[in-house]
Amino acid sequence: MQDVPLTITHLFDRAEQYFGQKEIITATGTGVERTTYADWAARTRRLGGVLDALGISADGRVATFAWNTARHLELYFAAPCSGRVLHTLNIRLFPEQLTYIVNHADDEVIFADKSLLGLLAPLMPTFERLQHLVIMDDGKGEIPDGLDANGVTVHDYEELLATAEPVQWPTIENEHQAASMCYTSGTTGNPKGVVYSHRSTHLHTMGAMMVDSLGACESDVILPVVPMFHANAWGLAHAAVATGASLVMPGPDLSGPAVAKLVVDEKVTVAAGVPTIWMAVLPELQGRDTSALRSIPCGGSAVPKSLSEAYREQLGKPILQAWGMTETSPIASVCHLDSDQEQLSIEEKADLRTQVGRISFGVDARVVDPDTMEPIAWDGESSGELQCRGNWIASDYYNDERSQESFTDDGWLKTGDVAAVDARGRIRLVDRTKDLIKSGGEWISSVELENEIMGHPQVAEAAVIGVPHPKWGEAALACVVPAAGESPTEESIIEFLDGKVAKWQLPKGVIWIDEVPKTSVGKFSKKTLRDAHNDHLMNQ
Repeated sequence: MQDVPLTITHLFDRAEQYFGQKEIITATGTGVERTTYADWAARTRRLGGVLDALGISADGRVATFAWNTARHLELYFAAPCSGRVLHTLNIRLFPEQLTYIVNHADDEVIFADKSLLGLLAPLMPTFERLQHLVIMDDGKGEIPDGLDANGVTVHDYEELLATAEPVQWPTIENEHQAASMCYTSGTTGNPKGVVYSHRSTHLHTMGAMMVDSLGACESDVILPVVPMFHANAWGLAHAAVATGASLVMPGPDLSGPAVAKLVVDEKVTVAAGVPTIWMAVLPELQGRDTSALRSIPCGGSAVPKSLSEAYREQLGKPILQAWGMTETSPIASVCHLDSDQEQLSIEEKADLRTQVGRISFGVDARVVDPDTMEPIAWDGESSGELQCRGNWIASDYYNDERSQESFTDDGWLKTGDVAAVDARGRIRLVDRTKDLIKSGGEWISSVELENEIMGHPQVAEAAVIGVPHPKWGEAALACVVPAAGESPTEESIIEFLDGKVAKWQLPKGVIWIDEVPKTSVGKFSKKTLRDAHNDHLMNQ
């Protein structure tokens, strides 16, 4: 058998050669912009010429700070196909985390949407090795002063592209060569970098094309509402290009009305996003033609049973729950029902859809006792730590000594989730190790919030737990013990945290308790608090 390297270039070549007539649509503030794969491919090759002209190193890191657009898709392929490494920056991270990420990755250039420059400008003096900033005009915002700090050269994207020569991609002999990188959300300490190879991305793309996964195909019109900076847009940007599916890019407006309009107007067949997106979209789809829609992949946090059932009742299509993380590229399981389970009652099927399903083809999973590493029984009730391995699963973190904490001695990824498995290998997430809170698709560290709250002069002690929330799926609830003689208010606690953590990490509620319950070894018993206050934010 021939040994041909598995590269991202192959995905690009297919779109360019076979699907030039297919469309990429980008939503803007004034409507939609349309292009074809043929025109997109030509611009992407010229973008490769831009990277050469800027003098970006042969394996240099090319950072993006952008919404989901056709321009961002050009960068998705120009960087790795030219041999460089794409680095998507999460626009929602705390400023200090962005500084850490840009410097840790050794980013040489950042391509940023103009509407996001207000977030980036104050940080420019903190970027140690950045050489270039390229502004992509997405029609909104002003260009602030200070972008040229530390000798950074500022450019206009379209001006660079207009004068660039198209390039032929170099032959990538080593399929294990780095293609892109993404950092975790940094819930405990600094974010950790995950580097994806050409091989892992190629194989993950094939996985996303499988019918028992996301089933991306040429006839699809795919709307990735999930950001391209969030775990590779769940692989849909790569899968759409590889299959020639039409792509609908939502741009910056992710409101319910805007997303619903795209679903209806563009006859979207696959629309992927976190639960909070679909909560806002559902009422906007009432009475409208959604007959083209075949699948609504949803992940980032647990999909409420009521939300999935609401889509089934209104549109005839329940939400398709998927699970993964930055370290798993990210698709690791998708919750399709088995053929015989389709004959079950509506209620029984709804219960099954609350699981994350069977592990994806190409990935192995095990659930073990974290102390003994012995496998737990596949009885649907016994629980343990969920661990994964596979060709698109990370083996360590980029230049980070914390790798040993997240990987077992025999090479499995510790996912940080506690799960139960039934006799068919279907996975149900039970809880999370280290009491992380996943709100609106983003992780929140309860420990970080506790430490900040306990810095309040009127607080003696505090524990933070994750509880169900009607909008965000899960949210942080602060359980606070006032200092003797003090009477802090909920408003004073939130105001104290403002500026210390990102706004989306702020607790959605504060309750007052006499003492934080402890375990037998003196640790906070958060299970006791959750049992007592689990409904607090649902009853507001």
